[in-house]
This record gives sequence, C-alpha cells and structure tokens, in this order.
Amino acid sequence: MVDTVNSLAARVHELFVALLTRGPAAVGTAGLHDVVARATALGPDGTWLVAAGHAGLGVLACVNGQRDQAVLHFDAAVTAGYNDCVTLHADPIRALHDDPRFRALYQRMRITAADLDELFWLHQEMQIMSREAQQASVDNIGRLDTGVSPLPQAPMPTREPNTLGVLITRIDLAATQTALQQTVLKAEFQRSSGNTSLSLIDDSWDDPRARLDAWHADELDSRRLRAAEARAFVERPGADTTLVPCPPLGSITYPT
Repeated sequence: MVDTVNSLAARVHELFVALLTRGPAAVGTAGLHDVVARATALGPDGTWLVAAGHAGLGVLACVNGQRDQAVLHFDAAVTAGYNDCVTLHADPIRALHDDPRFRALYQRMRITAADLDELFWLHQEMQIMSREAQQASVDNIGRLDTGVSPLPQAPMPTREPNTLGVLITRIDLAATQTALQQTVLKAEFQRSSGNTSLSLIDDSWDDPRARLDAWHADELDSRRLRAAEARAFVERPGADTTLVPCPPLGSITYPT
C-alpha cells in the first residue's frame, strides 16, 4: 500500500490511541519511528507528520526520564514545523525548561494568535473530555437499565490553520476522544450485558427502577450532547494571523 498524508495521519491517530489505552510500555516507540521514516519519504507534504512523530517520541522520552533523547526529538519536531507551545508547558515536559538546548529550540517556534487560540481550546477540550469520562463512570454506577451511554465530543475545528503544526494537536485531541470513548463504551457494554443477564435470571429484578434509570440516563445523555456541541471552537474575530514567536517559555499555564 502506498503511503499518503491521510493514511499516515490515520496511523498517527492509531498509535496515539494505543499509547493512551494500552500504555507506552506495551506500545513502545517503533511505530512512531516508522511514521517518521515513512512521512519523510513523502517529502514536503509529510513534514508535519515527521514533526508529529518526533513530538510523540519526545513526550515518551520525557515520561521515561530520557532528557537527552527528549531534547533531540523535540528539536527535530520543531525543525519539521512543530509549534504546540502549550504542550511544552505540560507537567512531564516542564522538567526540560531549564535545559539550554530546550530553551533554544523553543525560541525557534513561531505561531499566530489565531492558531494559539485553537491550541488552547484543543488542550482544554482534552481536559474536559477526561473529566466527562470520569464523571460518566460515577453516574453509571448502579444503573439497572440496559442502555449504553456514549461519551459526546465537541466537534473538531474546521478552520484552515495558519501553521500545519496545529494539525498535530488536532490528532492529539481526536486520539484522546477515541481512547476515552472506547474506555467508557467498554464499561457500558459490560454493565448492559450484566444487567441483561441478571434481569433474565433474577425474579426480584426491579423493572420499574430499570425503566426510571433508562429515562434519567437519556436525559443526562441529551444534556451532555448539547454541552459538547456548545463547546465548539469559535474563531475570535480579528485574531492576528501574523507569525510571531511563541509566548515566552514558562509564561503559559497548561489548561486544567
């Protein structure tokens, strides 16, 4: 199969989902190294995917305490167009902030105000989705109905970004959404299947309570869906599209 930008972007999404659901130890780094090699072969069209692969490897190196490897990968990512200065203020990466090599590569990044607005929104949405998934697991405890409640997600921004680096963070969000939805749906199907079995064998099964639980769940699902739709990214009128240096290192508070 011939690689394309779309097929490799899908591969990056797949790898990010696997890292989130199975963990770095189970997934390893071979897949991201392979993406870098295959994206490099695409030429200029694949450069932003080279950046995505190196950025992912940089994050994994940080998590594993491999500072030198992390700096090398982030340097390669920035060279290939990576500019998610918000990610570089996340907790695992803040340990690199005192490294002169990291400070130098950070200062090479450029962003527009419009793209920075979207980056903050993308990261904020990752945090919101994580909280929603946690809350859903609490809300579904003890439900007797057999319905399955998916985890709604806000629509992905459709604006044309000023820099291709923003596309990498869109994949990050999409992977987070997919991973959380998979986790929530797995738990929901287990609960639904268990309730179906119990309702068939337990003469004391509370059918009226199950119907009430289903009604409450539908109401909650509708509210969550409307809330997710209302969170859609709205581009700020007049947001500057001029490339400028990213905000100074240490000046960004990672969304919580």
